[in-house]
Amino acid sequence: MNEFVSWDPTQCGSDRILLPRNKFWVPDIVINEFMDENTAPEIPYVHIYCNGLVWDSLPAKVVSSCNLDIYTFPFDIQNCTFTFSSYTHNGDELKLSLMKSVQYMTEMSKNVMTTMGEWELLNITSNMYDENEFNNALIFHIRLRRRANMYVVNLLIPSIFLITIDLFSFLLPPQSVDRSSFKMTLILGYTVFLLIMNDLLPTTGHAVPLLNVFFSLCLALMVASLLETILITNLLCGSVKVSPVPHWIQVLVLQILGFLVFLPRKAKHSDMEQNVAVIKLDAVEGPPQEKGPVVENRVVQELRSLATDVQALHLQVEQQRLDGSQSSEDWIQVGLIIDRLLFGIYILFISVSCITITIVWHNSYSQ
Repeated sequence: MNEFVSWDPTQCGSDRILLPRNKFWVPDIVINEFMDENTAPEIPYVHIYCNGLVWDSLPAKVVSSCNLDIYTFPFDIQNCTFTFSSYTHNGDELKLSLMKSVQYMTEMSKNVMTTMGEWELLNITSNMYDENEFNNALIFHIRLRRRANMYVVNLLIPSIFLITIDLFSFLLPPQSVDRSSFKMTLILGYTVFLLIMNDLLPTTGHAVPLLNVFFSLCLALMVASLLETILITNLLCGSVKVSPVPHWIQVLVLQILGFLVFLPRKAKHSDMEQNVAVIKLDAVEGPPQEKGPVVENRVVQELRSLATDVQALHLQVEQQRLDGSQSSEDWIQVGLIIDRLLFGIYILFISVSCITITIVWHNSYSQ
């Protein structure tokens, strides 16, 4: 209000006129969060009303600083602040107040925001800062919500697809399929995917977004899956050359863990043992001897002795083969049980991680 510029609208014929701004006093209201020069077009005039009201329509394009909390990115809600104050006038010289309610300003702002950008305006609140007569400021709090559709389509869904493929790769038979090459290809593809989509992730040194933790978790699970595949392949392919399964592994893995993962221990080869027993019996008893006084040639006796030695050697080789075959089958069974166990742990770990991250995102996004 400027009491020096009032007039009678009846005599003058108008209740409002436009005059140059530099001819009148206007307060030096600034936004404290300004980070760049105001590039909005300059308005050289002000509206003067007959009662002395000076209406100054001064547009401003504000590039401001805002403390972002990106822990729940891309389902994050940010609170930004605009502080209007004067640098030259104290609180007893200049009083700032709202001309319209914040509810009206919020609805008007939502109506004029025609852009379909990354952010969505939730609400605007304000409060007066009038600590003493020397400080007077009008503070606006603006709540913005990020539109997460682009990040879900470009980041989350491809990552979930890749981790799902890695999960179902456990169903490939490790005996006949090179599962490790398949998993290495998945890890390489996932790494390239993260490098390509790195520009979409926020860069800050104060907090690590939960989405980055999710990506690191997926990559760690893929690497752990590859290491497990290498272990299982080593057990299946090198089981013939290793020593028999120790007793504590038989009890812990073949009996206890095999029961938990529904892979009971296979039965031994009873038929083979029976054949070996028959061979052993024949080797001990020898060929049937004819009764009565029979004069045997010395050559025939040597041949029979040689046949007995050959049967003994055959018995020994057959027994070693049977023991090696049983040891190999035990190691193969150990590998299958460990593979089934890690598959279950993999599913449990992914489920718990996804549920936890989803709950955190939901609680943050619904505030």
